[in-house]
Amino acid sequence: MTATPVLEPLLLARGVTKRYGAFTAVDGVDLAVMPGSIHSVIGPNGAGKTTLFHTLTGTVPITLGSIRIQGEEVSRLAGHKRVQRGMARSFQVTSLFQNLSVRENLRVAAQGRVPREALFGWGRPRDDDAAQVTADAMLSRFSLTALADRPVAQLSHGQQRRLEIGLAMAAQPKLIFLDEPTSGMGVDDIADIKALIASLKQDNVAILLVEHNMDIVMGLSDTITVMQSGRVLAEGAPDAIRNDAHVRRAYLGNMITGGRQ
Repeated sequence: MTATPVLEPLLLARGVTKRYGAFTAVDGVDLAVMPGSIHSVIGPNGAGKTTLFHTLTGTVPITLGSIRIQGEEVSRLAGHKRVQRGMARSFQVTSLFQNLSVRENLRVAAQGRVPREALFGWGRPRDDDAAQVTADAMLSRFSLTALADRPVAQLSHGQQRRLEIGLAMAAQPKLIFLDEPTSGMGVDDIADIKALIASLKQDNVAILLVEHNMDIVMGLSDTITVMQSGRVLAEGAPDAIRNDAHVRRAYLGNMITGGRQ
């Protein structure tokens, strides 16, 4: 009888700590994100979730701890080096080239996977340009084809958020970090982004999601990590978190009944 292979975490963080002088923003956090899963990190303002996000993606250096992607230690690697290991991210505030077209934003993102090609990101695309092929695929995948030649500055907020996820996917990641993807959106745009995030699992992409919208978190997550004061308060499947007495006491039910903080 053949044994079932044991899945290893795509991202494994152990004892991640970030200090700013005497202040500890993240205090000994452990986190394991499995392949093809949606893992959400939630908590009130000041819980440390955004700082944790920045340490995992290389935006800020950790003080102590270990971060591994596919078993490789990356805690001392710069963010762009982590991208080459299969990681991509979006930001809470959109980070796009506003004066470039939608297509050009996607092409530059696709070229960024290969350092040598990234040096020539502003050249005229060729018909056989692999980055251009990827960009066209992302236009179709994220329903942006009709907007391909429009400057990003002319897009709605919801369209820009959708494009930013497309940029992250253009890097062909195994793990994508999404920081408040529904921030500032209307109801219709939120529904579109929720469906889009769910569809990413079809590509076997793991997602680490920081999000305040509990409908998104509870509806999509395989695992939820709850943070408080820089530490992990609770972790588990949505139903377990929804019924966790510690979480209820800490947040008075607001975070688990669809409220926003």
